[in-house]
Amino acid sequence: GAIRLCADFCKKMLGYDSMYTSSPTWGNHLGIFKSCGYSNVKQYRYWDAQNRTIDFNGMMEDLNAAPEKTVVILHGCCHNPTGVNPTEEQLKEIGDLVERKKFMLLVDEAYQGFASGNLEQDGNTVRYFVKRGFEFFVSQSFSKNFGLYNERTGNLAIICANKDAKLRVKSQMEMVVRTTWSNSPNHGARIVASVLNNPAYYAEWKEHVKTMSDRIKMMREMLFQKLKSLGTPGKWDHIIEQKGMFSFTGLNPAQVDILMKKYHIYLLKNGRINMCALTTSNMEYVANAIHAAVTECKL
Repeated sequence: GAIRLCADFCKKMLGYDSMYTSSPTWGNHLGIFKSCGYSNVKQYRYWDAQNRTIDFNGMMEDLNAAPEKTVVILHGCCHNPTGVNPTEEQLKEIGDLVERKKFMLLVDEAYQGFASGNLEQDGNTVRYFVKRGFEFFVSQSFSKNFGLYNERTGNLAIICANKDAKLRVKSQMEMVVRTTWSNSPNHGARIVASVLNNPAYYAEWKEHVKTMSDRIKMMREMLFQKLKSLGTPGKWDHIIEQKGMFSFTGLNPAQVDILMKKYHIYLLKNGRINMCALTTSNMEYVANAIHAAVTECKL
């Protein structure tokens, strides 16, 4: 909902017709902007498959070639699906380019707290652009960090230059909301508000988020160590270097096919695996299966 609102607002009220998001990205980014009538929906290079890290030079080259009135989507933390985000220095270069090209930023913050276990730290990308004085959008989801997946609870934060701009944006945004869903459900929103406005609940929730983040890190470390001890062909450091729920394993479609058909381990064809599905009970089975698939069908 928040991303759709941003797309509609930028199209109808600001005249934007171009959107760039990372390759790969959350699949719905492309569909949302296309359904809003954007004629130029593209992806900038992001993943370096060979080195299993960000293709920063490719990213900057593609964004530099984008037209000025472009909405650029960045993932706030825990990039989906790669689990890799720009460094502080890279973020500065991105900010310089955004400022020079007059892009409209949309920071998609879907997994706050899952990268470091610290909500404040995981919001650093947003805070960086606020400090630079940018006007931009932040789509914030509570589906994962509040366990409200079926409620699809979240918000669209709009950072404006001043109070006058805020009032103008709010009045225009209300028109977009009215014609989109008129009035959004409040069940999930009330749950989130109850937790955030109660100091005791809020402190408990932060601990729960940290527990989840720590568990994900533990699963990453266990999988890495298992593959290392098995002598699985290839380099697997990226598993512990990535952040968040997902790992872009580097497994190719043929290897994924073996995992699904022979071992009944299900992941996306691009090799993205949900780290939250791993447990101390199934870790050895999964690691052995990955080892067998990679050995049978080498990268």
